[in-house]
Amino acid sequence: MHLLSAMEAFVYVVETGSFSAAARRLRIGQPAVSKTIAQLEAELGVHLLLRSTHGLTPTESGQNFYEHARRTLEAAEEAVLAAQGPRAALSGRLRVSGPVTFVRLHLMPHLPDFLAAHPALDIDLFLEDRNIDLIEAGVDVALRMGVQTDSALTARRLGHNPRLVMGTPDYFVRAGVPQSPQELEQHQAVIYDLRGGGSSWTFRQGNHEVAVSVRGRLRSTGMEAVREAVLSGIGLGIMSEWMFRRELASGQIVSVLQDWSLPPIDLWAVSPSGRAASAKTRAFVAFVAERVFGTTLP
Repeated sequence: MHLLSAMEAFVYVVETGSFSAAARRLRIGQPAVSKTIAQLEAELGVHLLLRSTHGLTPTESGQNFYEHARRTLEAAEEAVLAAQGPRAALSGRLRVSGPVTFVRLHLMPHLPDFLAAHPALDIDLFLEDRNIDLIEAGVDVALRMGVQTDSALTARRLGHNPRLVMGTPDYFVRAGVPQSPQELEQHQAVIYDLRGGGSSWTFRQGNHEVAVSVRGRLRSTGMEAVREAVLSGIGLGIMSEWMFRRELASGQIVSVLQDWSLPPIDLWAVSPSGRAASAKTRAFVAFVAERVFGTTLP
């Protein structure tokens, strides 16, 4: 039994809560994972896992072993990179999650450059507008927008983007151009019905604030659907400039009420707390910051 491989299998079992999920992460069969854990317990002479109908949980000994094993695996990876020096190549697999439309528009066009720079590295992308459980999915780093409040996660803000009121020129010809936030209540809005969206908005102009509630016949929990609906002229949208950067530049979409501001939206790189960021994660986060915001992380 290769001890580091057994440690990796055990760490994945604890983090995912099942042999099958750990096997998917390792890309091997479930029986191989079960056999490895059984051999590890026999070698150590202790029970590491409690098995029940509710899944797998570590024993006290198992939890202690997990903490040390995780740090050992991270240290082993860093040691290899340090020994290789400046010519060190990132390798293995990086698991990344992020919102569908943002990744499609602002990450995918640049991803070939990142992969070319790290030919020994593979990436698994998990695209969801809803926030997924990073530990259960085995995600190394997630790109998330908006306020981050989960204390079980470590979040690093990469930058922010303004929110705008946007629509097609044809829509505003048909419905009129609003001259004040209050006039939005007379318009059709396409509403993004997840956190970071909604129908209630507070506009600011200097020290003056105006709260409005927009209405619309179409709501969606998918930003891709909201974006396409706005592009088709169904209504206006209130969302980040990221969603329509190219269309704003071409004139296919226009923004209104530009003398009013909305709270900007932040982009964060999020990972499970208590886990040191791997070299792969650090390189990916730095790449996103440089390509999306043109900034260099310290």
